[in-house]
Amino acid sequence: MEKKVSITEEKVKIKQETRQILKRFGRKRENLIPILQKVQDRLGYLPREAMLEIAEFLGIPDIDVYSVVTFYNQFRLTPPGRHSIRVCLGTACHMKGGYITLDAWRRRLDIGPGETTTDREFDLDTVACVGCCTMAPVAVVDDKPEGKVEPTKVDGMLLAFEREREKKESQ
Repeated sequence: MEKKVSITEEKVKIKQETRQILKRFGRKRENLIPILQKVQDRLGYLPREAMLEIAEFLGIPDIDVYSVVTFYNQFRLTPPGRHSIRVCLGTACHMKGGYITLDAWRRRLDIGPGETTTDREFDLDTVACVGCCTMAPVAVVDDKPEGKVEPTKVDGMLLAFEREREKKESQ
């Protein structure tokens, strides 16, 4: 069973990890994007505490860091889930019901695109195309493309995750 970490402990850990990364960089503004990339690589996303540490380190306004993070779609503001769900909304998937698939995930997980469940089990997002058009509609689940994903298949995948979790907890 995993140890629960308090929010305060998590914030302290985030600051410590960010400071470790900052030691490898000079205090130049042009280091902002490489710093953000390294912090996200380590933490999986860019939490508020990390962005504040970065702004202070570089001597720039907090809003400048936030502006860069929200401008580039490579950066995440929410922690990733243990399981990543990406719903394709490319042309073929759109025509074959990609938005219906997205809505099924959204309703079952109670989150929208770009969000993570409160237990950090799942995160949900959309992609423009995954190159599996003949399998439309497609969802990429933990980096594995799943084809012909309709609402009943979403239910089946979530049931499989639930059974997997129960199996691990019973061991």
